[in-house]
Amino acid sequence: MKILHTADWHLGDRMGRIDRTDDLRRAVERVADICHQEAVDVLLVAGDLFSELSRPDALRDSIEHLQATFEKFLLGGGSVVAITGNHDNETFCQTLHLVMTLAAPTASRPGDLCPSGRFYLAANPTFLRLVERQGQQVQFLLLPYPTPPRYLQEEQTQRYASLEEKNRHLMAAYARKVEQFQRDPRFDPSLPTVLTAHIHVQGARLPTLFRISEEESLIFGREHMPESLAYVALGHIHQAHCPTDQRHVRYSGSIERLDLGERHDQKSLVLVEIGPEGRRGEPACVPLPATPIYEVEITRPSEEVPRLRERYPDADRALVRYRLVWKAGVDDREALLRELDAIFPRWYHREVIEASRLREAVAALPGQGAGSFRDSVLRYLEAQLEGDEDRADLLGLAEALLLEETS
Repeated sequence: MKILHTADWHLGDRMGRIDRTDDLRRAVERVADICHQEAVDVLLVAGDLFSELSRPDALRDSIEHLQATFEKFLLGGGSVVAITGNHDNETFCQTLHLVMTLAAPTASRPGDLCPSGRFYLAANPTFLRLVERQGQQVQFLLLPYPTPPRYLQEEQTQRYASLEEKNRHLMAAYARKVEQFQRDPRFDPSLPTVLTAHIHVQGARLPTLFRISEEESLIFGREHMPESLAYVALGHIHQAHCPTDQRHVRYSGSIERLDLGERHDQKSLVLVEIGPEGRRGEPACVPLPATPIYEVEITRPSEEVPRLRERYPDADRALVRYRLVWKAGVDDREALLRELDAIFPRWYHREVIEASRLREAVAALPGQGAGSFRDSVLRYLEAQLEGDEDRADLLGLAEALLLEETS
């Protein structure tokens, strides 16, 4: 059985003022193309199918697009199996699952053998079996993102006095679910088994979390990833990598760059083949093209703006956050903004500062002492760039510009 592992689609998402619908739909269509090119049997989506920013009409349009995009794949006998993530609207996904079950009530119990050529959405923990075109069966443990309604069924665990206590209950409930499924009479230990989960595994590459605080994120250890599994398909962390030394445990990463923290990420899918004996060979990464994202600093508009198109040849499709410092009496602010709109039509955030106001802001910083203007600016930037991975490079650039300005 060929399985294409993906996650974190966030359909209907936005980035500032920019609607990402078209970018994400193109990525989904590429996923469908790869399903055909690689003769995939199961497309496995490890959570966050939809964005929490999606309106009801946008959710409807996303489902319509999924239907049109994967119709050929499903009619050809392929299956799509998805779980819910922390950004999926829980009520909407539960309703969608019930409607899908009502429309095709072929498998109602955990562990049942399900027909191919269908879309399966697990809004609650469950497991099922699928068979590929040649008759090979694979068992799937489906573990959506741990939330109290999905996992805390016992009364004593539904009471908690703090976020830390709630997280402990959820992690314990997740571990119990995995054990319960493996002890279930319908679980077949002779079949190769794939687990898919939307969780944060200890050791995950984590420059930033996507719209969730570290306190809210549940961190699972390698003991939650049984060695007996043929493959573990993870979602939630947007960078593709192995979080542990277990080569069968993988994050596929998101299918598009979704914020500035992902601007250097190479997006991809994971292709894995499962035979009767288990996983065959190493999982293979399948690269996906991604929308460029830039952060642009403009401090000398008359010199820098005319060179921006040369510097950013893909500016017309890039997502851009820019900061413009202009001088009253020297620069035409409105003309500059119009020109930047033409160069970067997809800017999603901008900061426009008049140079004298920047000087006033720096001078007004508490506890800075007199010092020179250069020292004050550098101290200000050091504070503003705290934690930025490009901090050293930006400070070096700022120092060079200040030297030019004062020479």
